Parts: sequence; C-alpha cells; structure tokens
Amino acid sequence: TGVIAGGAVRTVLELAGVQNILAKQLGSNNPLNNARAAVNALSALRTLADVAQERDLPVEHLYA
Repeated sequence: TGVIAGGAVRTVLELAGVQNILAKQLGSNNPLNNARAAVNALSALRTLADVAQERDLPVEHLYA
C-alpha cells in the first residue's frame, strides 16, 4: 500500500527506506516533534531474534 503517513513522519519513513507502512500521529502537530518521534520509534524496533533471545525462547515460538 506504500507509505501512508502525514508531514514530517512521511519524510522520515521514506528516507529510512520503509516501503509499506500506515502511520498516525497523535497529539502534537509540531513537525519537528513528530519527526523526532518517528526516528525514536524506528530506532526502538527489534528483530524477532532479539526478542526471542531476551525471552529465552526459540524464534519459532514467536511465530505462533
């Protein structure tokens, strides 16, 4: 479906190379705050392998 996001969030997601996402900004309409929040959210993403390691589970258990 592409990048469905508004304003500064769309720009951040496109620059990050995200191709398929739906984003909704709540609260502040300040473009700088929204861009900062998008960058923080992207940096907080974890892989399935990271989550499995933290939970001491095999990766296959996370697919259920």
